Amino acid sequence: MAFGKGHHLHLIDGSAFIFRAYHALPPLTRKSDGLPVGAVAGFCNMLFKYIEDNNGPDAPTHAAVIFDKGSHTFRNDLYDLYKANRDEMPEDLRPQMPLTREATRAFNVACEEIEGFEADDIIATLACQARDAGGRVTIISSDKDLMQLVGGGVEMLDAMKNARIDVEGVEAKFGVGPERVVDVQALAGDSVDNVPGAPGIGIKTAALLINEYGDLETLLERAGEIKQPKRRQTLIDHAEQIRISKQLVQLDCNTPLEFTLDDLEVREPEAETLLDFLTKMEFRTLTKRVADRLGAEMPVMPEPKADEPAAVVAEVVPFDPDKYETVADEAALQKWIDLIHERGWVAIDTETTSLNEMRADLVGISLAVEAGSACYIPLAHKAAATGDLFGSDDLADGQMPMDRALEMLKPVLEDDAILKIGQNMKYDAKIFASYGIAIAPIDDTLLISYAQNAGLHNHGMDVLSERYLSHTPIPIKPLLGSGKSAITFDRVPVDKATAYAAEDADITLRLWQVLKPGLHKAKVTTVYETLERPLVPVLAQMERTGIKVDRDTLSRMSNAFSQKMAGLEAEIHELAGEKFNVGSPKQLGEILFDKMGLEGGKKGKTGAWSTPANVLEDLATEHDLPGRVLDWRQLSKLKSTYTDALQEHINPETGRVHTSYSIAGANTGRLASTDPNLQNIPVRSEEGRRIREAFVADEGKVLLSLDYSQIELRILAHIADIDALKQAFLDGQDIHAMTASEMFNVPIEGMDPMIRRQAKAINFGVIYGISGFGLARNLRIPRGEAQGFIDRYFERFPGIRAYMDDTIAFAKDHDFVQTLFGRKIHTPEINAKGPHAGFARRAAINAPIQGTAADVIRRAMIRMPEAIADLPAKMLLQVHDELLFEVDEAAVDDTIARVKDVMENAAMPAVELSVPLTVDAGQGANWAEAH
Repeated sequence: MAFGKGHHLHLIDGSAFIFRAYHALPPLTRKSDGLPVGAVAGFCNMLFKYIEDNNGPDAPTHAAVIFDKGSHTFRNDLYDLYKANRDEMPEDLRPQMPLTREATRAFNVACEEIEGFEADDIIATLACQARDAGGRVTIISSDKDLMQLVGGGVEMLDAMKNARIDVEGVEAKFGVGPERVVDVQALAGDSVDNVPGAPGIGIKTAALLINEYGDLETLLERAGEIKQPKRRQTLIDHAEQIRISKQLVQLDCNTPLEFTLDDLEVREPEAETLLDFLTKMEFRTLTKRVADRLGAEMPVMPEPKADEPAAVVAEVVPFDPDKYETVADEAALQKWIDLIHERGWVAIDTETTSLNEMRADLVGISLAVEAGSACYIPLAHKAAATGDLFGSDDLADGQMPMDRALEMLKPVLEDDAILKIGQNMKYDAKIFASYGIAIAPIDDTLLISYAQNAGLHNHGMDVLSERYLSHTPIPIKPLLGSGKSAITFDRVPVDKATAYAAEDADITLRLWQVLKPGLHKAKVTTVYETLERPLVPVLAQMERTGIKVDRDTLSRMSNAFSQKMAGLEAEIHELAGEKFNVGSPKQLGEILFDKMGLEGGKKGKTGAWSTPANVLEDLATEHDLPGRVLDWRQLSKLKSTYTDALQEHINPETGRVHTSYSIAGANTGRLASTDPNLQNIPVRSEEGRRIREAFVADEGKVLLSLDYSQIELRILAHIADIDALKQAFLDGQDIHAMTASEMFNVPIEGMDPMIRRQAKAINFGVIYGISGFGLARNLRIPRGEAQGFIDRYFERFPGIRAYMDDTIAFAKDHDFVQTLFGRKIHTPEINAKGPHAGFARRAAINAPIQGTAADVIRRAMIRMPEAIADLPAKMLLQVHDELLFEVDEAAVDDTIARVKDVMENAAMPAVELSVPLTVDAGQGANWAEAH
């Protein structure tokens, strides 16, 4: 049946698959002859995944992988500098190119290329033919040049992001519809392909011009009408160059083809052909997966040798839990230690009785030195007992004495010449520290991924394994159970523990082999080496130290909050004219919207009124009752989340609270605090500030708080180059008073505190892209008045608006933004439509500022242990821009001087800011006094 209506054609951009595969995997070679095969391995995995993912009801009826053939095309005859600045193909990739074609044919997928024509032109021709025949087309590529084909039954799929690109997606990318993409590209040019375009005109300006004049030719004919002199002259002077650029970016839909659409019909892979190819390439893991998928017998393949480089073995060794070793005696452990010394690295993981490192007991240790070769050293598994759910407290047989095992491993774990690789190494470092082992040096796959992919995906081991190894790890839940019948890991039988734990080490090693080379390719090696990895031991020590908390103070506060909540309830009931449950959103909604008739209410799916904080904040500008409810909710949260809950977090052995920091918890580089979260204690309210009174210094010591003064505003002044703000900081002015003076034309001397407060709210709000609605809620003023403040702010400081526009444009072009220190924060939703669009843009605007501030304090924290090593002082907490220390009373002045010096110069020498960083210091018997 000829291709037509009801048929669906998939066109795969072969070059995109190849280069993605080449850059995603470490160098791999075929062990039999040393042939580079990394790109082929990745290509085959991607092609197999494509076939697996496209078996449903919307599966293609026709498909082809389209390749480039040769480098000279008709475009080089048109413009001899076309693609002239492209780098030479890497030497190890060149011999792999023909193998990718062979791989495509082995998978029984049509493989097409034509001498003298680019793959894009072949794709364009096939897409046009299929569309004209009444069929659907999906182009599997993210290449922006192909976006001109979208529409009328043709769409694109970005396989990397699993995101479909339709007409709206093209408009979000280019600011015009697909039919005008070539006009915009002709003006903007393309540095990658060396398309000249119009000098100084980018995508955004090009779209504005095309939307105003309709098309490129009309624009060039009427260029003399353009008001901006520079832009007008550029278009007049470079008209011919722009026309040539359009010919370069315009795809040829009439490429001569020696095949038809019917030749591209989807065919099932033939087991013998495909397995022969994969066996020849020595792809053991993929061969097994394909054999299982096709119901064929796994071909015989030579076993990898133990002394081969790990990067070679990583691809060919399957995950096989039965091959993991249980190490139960000194001789077996010594063999692994010898292997570690030979390699110079080891992937390591600990198994414990709890996720709380301060209360966890070590149960076992897993090691891996090469892919597929891993072991588990059980140390404290309990013996099973019939009829007893939790078993015996006696140790199970077949385990080494813990003291002896740690004695043997300690020299390895502390050896500077051996790299210890882990996933979330901070946890393992704290566990080993509790047994007297200072593990170093380390690499952390979680942080390696975070440095490259912040904002794109989670960095947990299961996610990374699925994404980069196509492997689903053994789940923990079936081993431990859930609910009341859940057990701790020391109750798991040793054989099952070995399969689970050794696999973790195996996965971690393979992830390291895949992800570590990506740091250099993503240009974030410095970020990882200076901001991520060295922070691990610093945080581990802080968390182990903890901070003393006074239980009696918390108990008194809980009682005081209860009394104040009772008073607020009485006031709320009086305002409402009746008693009701203030903690019930349903009853509150009925009072506000049914009884009082306030506007702005919305009902949820259950039919009840919705009363979240933002709704109450809006209503609080019109009526007193919502404001009182907000106050009641805040007290209720302070009581339940802090004064009550913190008492449960006091460690009975240390008398201190030991929070845990997540280095990769926020895309911007900010640390996140959990169990308990000490970064979200409210400081704007008197009650919130009082909670800090419960955090106290030990006897004979004081707490020191050192806090960056308005660091994000200073960074904004530097990045956006705002002269007025920079000068104010250089002169040591009150920045909020200066802003108020600029905006409202009032003198700084004798300024009304309310006016300064409004300016402060705007200063900080702008950094987060605050709207008139948001500012109105913060200040509890009408929305129109709040929007007027924001408009006036941008009039007085136009550079801030320019920074925002430039940052959003950069994010749209690159899908990420950067801090001053090179941290990349990816912005995958920056071109989204609807509610996500505003959030994504605000996040993009804020990320370089907040991220740079986060990087600065990270740099300070990393330098701090050495700076105060000889002082009786310990760093306890980091709360955004503040560091908290516990210091002997006699060393307060010396500590403040050294800490201030480190913090104020933390950006140097990497970045020289045009405004000074200043640090405020305070001290006291408790945190409230110190800050």
